Amino acid sequence: MSRKLSKYRKSFEELVQENKQELLNDKHELEKIENRIEKRHEIKKLA
Repeated sequence: MSRKLSKYRKSFEELVQENKQELLNDKHELEKIENRIEKRHEIKKLA
């Protein structure tokens, strides 16, 4: 029983790590999009 639990726990921790990595990637992508929007907005202000 405890053997199954530790196997489950390990896979759960792996899932959490993968999830964290995906969130970091998403955050990075969002920042890139925000920067693009800000640049576009600045160009429109200058025009």
